[in-house]
Amino acid sequence: MTRYFILAVFILLISFSTLQASSNKALDGLELLRKGFADVNDFSAEIIQEKQLSLLKRTQTARGVIRFRRPGLFYMELYPPYASRLLLNDNILDLYLVKEKISQHIVLPPDQSLKYWFELVSRPVVKLPDGVDIRADQSGPNCTLTITPRTKGQVKSFVVTLTGEGRLKKLVIEEQNRDRTVITIQKMVKNRGVADKDFRVQ
Repeated sequence: MTRYFILAVFILLISFSTLQASSNKALDGLELLRKGFADVNDFSAEIIQEKQLSLLKRTQTARGVIRFRRPGLFYMELYPPYASRLLLNDNILDLYLVKEKISQHIVLPPDQSLKYWFELVSRPVVKLPDGVDIRADQSGPNCTLTITPRTKGQVKSFVVTLTGEGRLKKLVIEEQNRDRTVITIQKMVKNRGVADKDFRVQ
């Protein structure tokens, strides 16, 4: 699941990469998301992940934490019984499966680094991206963005729910095989100073 969360982050960041004049609800939703992180130097938050497995007809639920620090550190940890730790340091991805004691080390291309994409999102969003369909729905103060890649990969769609201030509340990942992952974000704390020790995989 952790690789799909990172893919979701990249899809959202890629969504801001090409600029040209335009205006609609989806565009406003993307700009709301960008503004919500414009003043964020670091954050930490608790998460609840629910993985609905269509083949086994059951749901796996895990709690965990995510952390971020500019310009390029992202950390995600899931607690037992599905314990894992993931660190994205710019374009270096390290994953550690705690129970299995298995480590994975992946070097991503430079144009997939966090520093690269955060430079792109420093500018206002004025054009919807190519390659994806985006729908925006408003429910009270919350905005929900449904992002559907036009290519037929393993991920069918991403659904992102934001508060009126642009804070991320929920991420839903729908896969082509009908598996569904729901990540609910709670107790987000911004700009409190996240230390180096909070980004250790092992």
